[in-house]
Amino acid sequence: MTHPVRHHPVAFAAALLASGLFHALPAQAQSAPAETAAPANANTEAPELATVVIKTKRAHRVSKGATNLPMEVKDTPQSISTIEQEDMNDFGTTGSNDALKMGTGINVEVYETNRVALNARGFEIQSTQIDGLGMTNDWGVVTGQQDTFLFDKIELIRGANGLLTGVGNASGTVNYVRKRPTNKDGGQLQLSTGSHGLKRGALDHNKVLTQDGKWAGRVVVVQEDKDSYLRALADQRTSLYGVIDGQIGDHGMLTVGLTHLKNKQKSPMWGSLTLNRVDGSQAEFDVSSSTSQDWTYWNTESTSAFVEYTHSLGAAWEAKLTYNKRRGEEQTRLLYAYSFSGALNTDNTGLVGWPYRSVTTNDNDLLDANVSGEFSAFGREHSLIAGVSHSTQAHDTDTYSVPDASMLQALPAFPYGGNVYAEPAWGARAPATGSEQKLTRFYGSTRLALTDSLKAIAGVNVVKLDREGNSQYGAIVSSTDYPTIDKTSPYLGFTYDFAPHLLGYASYSEIFQYQDQVDVTGTYLDPMKGVNHEIGVKAEWLDNRLLTTFAIFGAQQKGISTYVGMTASGQYYYAPQDVKSRGFEVEVAGRIGQDARLTLGLTQLELTGPDGQDIFEWVPRTTVNLRYDTRLAAMPKLKLGVAGRWQSDVEKSGGAKQGAYVVANAFTSYELSDKATLRLNVNNLFDKKYLGGLAYGAIYGAPRNAALTLEYKL
Repeated sequence: MTHPVRHHPVAFAAALLASGLFHALPAQAQSAPAETAAPANANTEAPELATVVIKTKRAHRVSKGATNLPMEVKDTPQSISTIEQEDMNDFGTTGSNDALKMGTGINVEVYETNRVALNARGFEIQSTQIDGLGMTNDWGVVTGQQDTFLFDKIELIRGANGLLTGVGNASGTVNYVRKRPTNKDGGQLQLSTGSHGLKRGALDHNKVLTQDGKWAGRVVVVQEDKDSYLRALADQRTSLYGVIDGQIGDHGMLTVGLTHLKNKQKSPMWGSLTLNRVDGSQAEFDVSSSTSQDWTYWNTESTSAFVEYTHSLGAAWEAKLTYNKRRGEEQTRLLYAYSFSGALNTDNTGLVGWPYRSVTTNDNDLLDANVSGEFSAFGREHSLIAGVSHSTQAHDTDTYSVPDASMLQALPAFPYGGNVYAEPAWGARAPATGSEQKLTRFYGSTRLALTDSLKAIAGVNVVKLDREGNSQYGAIVSSTDYPTIDKTSPYLGFTYDFAPHLLGYASYSEIFQYQDQVDVTGTYLDPMKGVNHEIGVKAEWLDNRLLTTFAIFGAQQKGISTYVGMTASGQYYYAPQDVKSRGFEVEVAGRIGQDARLTLGLTQLELTGPDGQDIFEWVPRTTVNLRYDTRLAAMPKLKLGVAGRWQSDVEKSGGAKQGAYVVANAFTSYELSDKATLRLNVNNLFDKKYLGGLAYGAIYGAPRNAALTLEYKL
């Protein structure tokens, strides 16, 4: 049998905020850019000062990266990569999982059509955030794709994320940075068509709502409909996002946003391909092969809202209060095809079917309050942030009963068609699993200027976690009485400016991560604990247009859950193991000419288990990422770009093997006018056949495909 499939799909975390937000967005009042001067009858400096505050907020939102402090990437003592909106547009990566494949050191393990697992530095990424806030991913699973058109950029912070979430491991954090209102009216419209019946429209429009420029709004709408290279698979994706921000009095800034996502997926794969045979050989199928049936679907819908208020306290200090609320629902009818022996017979028979129908809801609330600013001490300027956050997450899954006669029926030799397993006569709906967790954390971080060249970044995260209920993946547990978890995690980093454009750094962090997996007795495993350290050098070149990073990293995670097998009752169980990771990363990112941009990343790592031998063999030990685009001097309206990713060979014990391979993408665009641009994207340029990851099974990656996009500036 392939590696276990999580029994109950994870719902999009989401929520509903009442109230007519969008009614304010289309306001047609005559407005001027935020740069417009204060009215002539103003008799104080307050209105002009207020406009300056807005310009600062809108134009210079600096990511807080890995430390919660507003620092430039070069000054942060960890490896950070950024995938800008320009990159995602140029290379046509409209889905977040596809965009993440461009990131240095990030592996996207595609094992189903609707779920992936992300890993970095040998461990699963279990922290995905939006604008620096968010809950951890349960089991590291990401369900569905977010549309990248909603975001300005994606930040990839590799290494420990303890200061950001209070829980985590030594892998990293993915931070999606939302689009926000700007100071100018305008936007863009994109229309795309392409392989597999692709039809896509995307609109992004910004509007300054008041004459004085204090209030502005932005709307993003995306509709995508496409089939797939996989048999019968079809996706419809609708994304709506609206946000308003503006000034409250002379010192306050309020931002309110709402996102609604609706995804429909017909004939998805639940689980992956069984490729190993009983004779030890590995089966080879057409890339279109799928285990799904025509009656299956996987539909998700979520609504999320946020309110953010920032208040200037004067003297470079501010207080910030943020509330996020999300609610989501999944509805599924699925078929899991697997083999009792874990392998196919030599004639490709041996699979049986497990029908499944469910309704899952997930509710998440997060409240965060902090104070940050700069202070003087010992003749130098320092910065500080301190805050508290409280989040709750509730998960419930109901399932429908299946008649015994419809369970575990034999499937014909693979690959088969979409009508070989009849849809069951579903029985009654009943609760299956439910859980709730509450996470409270106190955090603080400071950047101290010890000398003109030497800076210290010190922080601490104090976490209290309460949990109750069943595993979110349906584990049969002997006890659901979780102990309350209290943990204090310190973080320490140093940077040293060897020269104006050359910086060395070192960082150390303690980490821990609670675990949803159970042992053979049905008892939840204790939290994983460990340490993470990193040293490196960052240098800026070509008038600060190009940044190079070289990092050496190491981590030890004690008691991390590792799959062992299946009990007689059919329950997957795990055992804790100590795993060490070490390696290095190199990244070059920025402009190498007036019209040429380059990103080149290399990651090399070793992973060893408690016996000192290799472990997690499905993680590629070496990966190389490349992105390059340029404009030709002779044809300045023409833009060309290539991107590629190479990884070393991987294998899965009792599963499949995948040799080293490279996948290359390319684009060319031409400016038809000052406002209109036509772009052609070709993905998997050399039509490479490969498996998209082995961690929890495997499916083939997409063959060569293309898309044509017309972009128009509004």
